[in-house]
Amino acid sequence: MRRRRLILTGGALLFLGGCAVGPNYKRPAAPAPVAFKEQPPAGWKEAQPGDGTLKGRWWELYNDPALNALEEQVAVNNQNVVQAEAQFREAKTSVRVARASLFPTVSVGFSASVSQASGSGNVANVNGGSSGTRISYGFPLDVSWEPDLWGSIHRGITGAAANAQSFAALLENARLLYQSELAQDYFEIHGIDADIDLLTRTEASYQEFLSLTRARYRSGVASDLDVAQAESQLYSAQSALIDLGVQRAQFEHAIANLTGKAPVEVTIAPMVLNTLPPPVPIGVPSQLLERRPDIAANERRVAAANEQVGIAMAALYPTLTISGSGGGQTAGLGKLISAPAHFWSLGGGLAQTVFDAGRRRAVIAGQEAAYDATVAAYRQTVLTALQQVDDSLAELRILEVEGAKLEQAISSANRALTVATAQYRAGTASYLTVLISQAALLNAERAAVNLQARRLTASVQLIQALGGGWDASQLPSVQAVSTK
Repeated sequence: MRRRRLILTGGALLFLGGCAVGPNYKRPAAPAPVAFKEQPPAGWKEAQPGDGTLKGRWWELYNDPALNALEEQVAVNNQNVVQAEAQFREAKTSVRVARASLFPTVSVGFSASVSQASGSGNVANVNGGSSGTRISYGFPLDVSWEPDLWGSIHRGITGAAANAQSFAALLENARLLYQSELAQDYFEIHGIDADIDLLTRTEASYQEFLSLTRARYRSGVASDLDVAQAESQLYSAQSALIDLGVQRAQFEHAIANLTGKAPVEVTIAPMVLNTLPPPVPIGVPSQLLERRPDIAANERRVAAANEQVGIAMAALYPTLTISGSGGGQTAGLGKLISAPAHFWSLGGGLAQTVFDAGRRRAVIAGQEAAYDATVAAYRQTVLTALQQVDDSLAELRILEVEGAKLEQAISSANRALTVATAQYRAGTASYLTVLISQAALLNAERAAVNLQARRLTASVQLIQALGGGWDASQLPSVQAVSTK
C-alpha cells in the first residue's frame, strides 16, 4: 500500500511538470507604418515590377565582377565575421547544456580500503581469513534527478535556443555590415579615381594656359601678375591631385582589412565611376521586421528574456529531488561484477523555501524589468531601421535632383571659360576672368564627381537599411541550434 501511494504521488508530481508557470511569449508590437515617408527616385518602382524584396547576393545589382570577388571574401575571411560565427557556435552549446538538465545525473566511483583486526600481526593474509590485514574494494553508483515540475528547465532550453538564434541573426548582421562597408569603400575609392582623372586633365589644361601666359608675357602682352596667377592655379591643382593619393591609399587598406588580408596583399585597379545607382526593390515598412537581421536578433532577445521571467516565477514553488545509489563490495578486484555484498537505496524529497526576505519576488521584478528593457530595445531598433530607410531614400532622391543642377552648372561654367579664354586671347579681358572661370568649372566638375560616388554609396546604405537579401525564415530552428 505504501509503495502504491508513493508511486501515485510521484506520478502526480511528474504530471505537474507539464504545468509551466510564467508568461507565454508573444511577440511585442512594433511600429509598422503603411508606407515610408520618402519616395524612391523616379523610375525605380517601374524598374522592379512586382518585386518587393532583395534576393540573393545584393552586390550583384551593380554588375561589377571585381566588387563581386571582394564581397565573397568578406563572409570567409573577415575576422569580425569569424568572431561572430564563433560566438554563435558558443551560444549553441548553451542549448545543449540546458537540455542536459532534463535527464538524471549518474556518477560512479571506485574505492579501496585496508583494515586490520585488533591484536593480529599477520600481514601475509591480505585477502582472506578472519585475521590479519584485509583489503576491500567498493564500486558505488549514484543517481540524482530533479523533475521539471514547473517548466523552469524547459524554459531554460527555450531561452537558450532563442539566445542562440539571436547570435545567428547577429552573424548575418555582421556579414551585411562589413559587406556594405566594403561596397561603400569600393565606390569611394573609384570616386577618388574619377577625381584623379579630372584633376589630371585639369592639370594638363592649366599647363597649357601657363605656357600661353608665359608666351604672352615674353611678347609684352601680359604681365608677370598673369604668369604668377597661372602658376598658382596650376600648383594648387597639382597639390590637390597629390593629396588624393592619401585618401585612395587609406580606402584600399580598409578594403584589405575587410577581406581579412594585409594591405600588401590587396591592390584595387583604378576605375572611373560612370554608372548610376541600380534600382532597389523597396517593399513596405512592415517587411523590415522580417528582413533586418538586427531586428530579428533583438526580437529573439525579447523571447529569451520572457523565459527568464518564467524561470524566476518557478522558484516560488517546491522542488522535487529523486536520488538513488547502489553498488557492491568485494575483497578481490576480479570479483567486482559478482561482488558478494551489494547495497542500494532510493529516495526523494520535496523542498520549499518558506522565507527569503522577498528575494525571489525581487528576482522576478528584476527579470520583468529586464524583459521590458529588451522590448524597448527591439522597438527602438525598428524605429532606427525606418529612419535609415527614409534617410537613404531622401538622399538618393535629392542627390538625383542635385545632379541635374550640377550638369547645368558645368555646362554654364564651360561656356563662361570658353568666352573668357577668347576674350583673354583677344586682349579684351584680364587673366583674372580666366582664373575665375577655371575655378568655377573645376569646382562644379569635382562636385559632380563626388556626387556620383555619394549616390552609389547611398544606394548601398539603402540596401543595408533594407536588410540586404536576408529574411527571418533563414534563422536556424530550435532543433538546428540544439545540435553540434
